[in-house]
Amino acid sequence: MSFSAEVKEELSRHVPEARHCCIAELSAIFELCGRVIYTEKGKIYIKIHTENVAVARKYFTLLKKSFNIIGDVSVKRNIYLKKSCIYTVTVADDAMSRKILLAARLMNFSGEIEENYSLTDNLIIQNPCCRRAYLRGSFLAAGSISDPQKTYHFEITCTNAEKAEQLQQMMIYFEVDAKVVLRKKYYVVYVKDGSQIVDMLNVMEAHNALMALENIRIAKEIRNSVNRQVNCEMANINKTVLAAKKQVEDILYIKNTVGFGELTEGLREMAQIRIEYPEASLVELGRMLSSPVGKSGVNHRLRKLSQIADELRERK
Repeated sequence: MSFSAEVKEELSRHVPEARHCCIAELSAIFELCGRVIYTEKGKIYIKIHTENVAVARKYFTLLKKSFNIIGDVSVKRNIYLKKSCIYTVTVADDAMSRKILLAARLMNFSGEIEENYSLTDNLIIQNPCCRRAYLRGSFLAAGSISDPQKTYHFEITCTNAEKAEQLQQMMIYFEVDAKVVLRKKYYVVYVKDGSQIVDMLNVMEAHNALMALENIRIAKEIRNSVNRQVNCEMANINKTVLAAKKQVEDILYIKNTVGFGELTEGLREMAQIRIEYPEASLVELGRMLSSPVGKSGVNHRLRKLSQIADELRERK
């Protein structure tokens, strides 16, 4: 099971206590994967289609708890994807369908069905708890989350810009910096920051998934920190090796050109020890001198030797 499926499975089993939160979540699911169908006699009935059994189960549960309705559930195999099924939950009664649409703010009080009525008259998401439920239903119906072992990406797909903007503003209300992008003919509300996705899971009350994601994030951060430290140490080692190689080359150039006779006693001793111990650190070189000096003193003498070598090269 993918991480996205695990999150949806957890959310499908979280049923709000308050009826208004149930209606908010039901409304979100219906808006993103539901349909209103007219009969020849002017009656209506409503249904949702989904390929995720967790979504169908949650919608069925919300209908039962909010309106005491037992939806008709049917399962069909997807002719294009033979391994997957399409789950349909239908409310066939006209009066009950209208009651649900009215409560979900998809029908106005004149009995007219308006797809964007919930955008302008959004009483069902006035309370923070209802906004959480609405975002939870939206993710169940049209959301996905990537495997956090690979990358961080959370998204909800909408059919129009207005719905995407509404979801974006709800996420921003919970201090989640969501973005909207047009992908083909759909508008996608997405979050790419790991910590922000953790916040979204907390908003939707997917606490088990939140803990799993946090554990993965901590492990990745530790691994990245160790890698950075190793890379830094390797860079320092390479830098030290190259510097030592240059110092030895300069000292040998002096030796082969004019010899060490004109050098001061301190520089001569430094040159001989560096040739003898090319892999030693500056601290170790300082301790080997007859009169030990610190790292800065060794560095000063080696720079002086390099300067002398450069002057000899220029003369030549």
